[in-house]
Amino acid sequence: MNGRRPPNIILINTDQQRYDTINALGFPYMDTPNLDRLVEEGVSFTNCFVGAPACGPNRASLFSGYYPHTTGMGKNGDLWQKTWVSLLGKAGYYTANVGKMHLTPFDAKAGFDYRFNVENKQRFRQWALHEDEWDRGVMAHGLRKPEREDYEQRPGYEEELGAFEWELPDELQSDMFLGDAAVRWIERYGLDQPFFLEIGFPGPHPPYDPIDRWREVYEDRDLPLLEVTEEELAAQPNALKEMHVHNTEVAHDSVFHVLRPTEEQRLRQRRFYMANVSMIDEKIGEIVAALEERGFMENSVLFFTSDHGDTLTDHGSSQKWTMYDIVTRVPTIAWAPGRFAGGRRVEDQYQWMDLGPTVLELAGVEVPDTYEAISMLPALNDDAGAEGREYVFAEHDREDVVGLYSDYETMVRGHGWKLVHFLGEENGQLFDLQADPDEVSNLWFSEAHAAKKQELLNVILEWRIRSTHIASQWAADFR
Repeated sequence: MNGRRPPNIILINTDQQRYDTINALGFPYMDTPNLDRLVEEGVSFTNCFVGAPACGPNRASLFSGYYPHTTGMGKNGDLWQKTWVSLLGKAGYYTANVGKMHLTPFDAKAGFDYRFNVENKQRFRQWALHEDEWDRGVMAHGLRKPEREDYEQRPGYEEELGAFEWELPDELQSDMFLGDAAVRWIERYGLDQPFFLEIGFPGPHPPYDPIDRWREVYEDRDLPLLEVTEEELAAQPNALKEMHVHNTEVAHDSVFHVLRPTEEQRLRQRRFYMANVSMIDEKIGEIVAALEERGFMENSVLFFTSDHGDTLTDHGSSQKWTMYDIVTRVPTIAWAPGRFAGGRRVEDQYQWMDLGPTVLELAGVEVPDTYEAISMLPALNDDAGAEGREYVFAEHDREDVVGLYSDYETMVRGHGWKLVHFLGEENGQLFDLQADPDEVSNLWFSEAHAAKKQELLNVILEWRIRSTHIASQWAADFR
């Protein structure tokens, strides 16, 4: 700590942001000048993978230090409210959340001293009657935020793939509202103690609803589209095929899926989504400016990341719940001028939950030895012996609300290969990531690759046995 008190720690977390949405990471079709600055001056983890392809279980994993099967939080809606944030509080930090946490119950304190709760743009299950700060902000203007039934009344609703024009004042759009709230918190913080601030943007999670001036920037922009072939779709496991059909029958988050969308439908959805990302980037710039104006960045570490990606019709799929890299690989950046050498990229694999012990170590907090998460701090410090993970894993329990037609889905990724296992189903997915980085050629039934498939199935078995041995006795206490 160089004799200084522990640093302020800011964690900016978007919801459902793909890796290929930041210009400086190699995607020139994006307008993201503020995230580009973080990449150029910070440390980017280019192979950071989530532990679950859905919000709730993955966030529970991040804020606990354990895999979803250990926490028992295997799908959205499962109970979770205990986090390592309380350890920061005990170490003298003031802890605040401005935005989304996706806790269950939604209003749990989760160790925070302060919560400005802004959750999903649309509610489900027990959240149906929940009013958060965004609801109240819109109502204070005598207005109503768009609900599912409002979108359903729009002409062409079933063909728009969840992409809708924002019709209320710009400042009331959820990410604009949230960004302004985060800036106010920074401007007003006046306690004489370090702080941990989690800023949770609701977007670019659907509905895809950027304000007009950003939507217009992308209106005619040429964006890359991954070709979806009948051959790829035919080789997918039944669980995915049935989920695709389910998503055409039930609109989740107002996204009515189309099995064979046109190129223009796909591009329109993607343009709205990318515009939403650029809109958030604008607010991140304002947040960084506020931190610098207050002098906080003289002793602060800022992390930027997202809880998972979005297929955006790639692989014939809608939203998340699958194990493709475009869902499980997320942008992860650490920015701390004067603390970490900037402009670096770490290629080693890490789990998203590894951010947890990294934050604790920066704060001078002892990391519990039962954690399944590992620290990324050696890589941030550019230590010669720093190394990531040989394999990364993700998992997801059956979630009836999204029609995942498998009792359990498990992914392992390492050494240029990925395997996805569906419990109770003969078919799975096996990808040679070096020869097939887009994951379109499923080798599950290839006799030439049977040994590799068995090798990775054995890796999953060893992982689950080791995890159960090391961490399961603490699982009940977590929630």
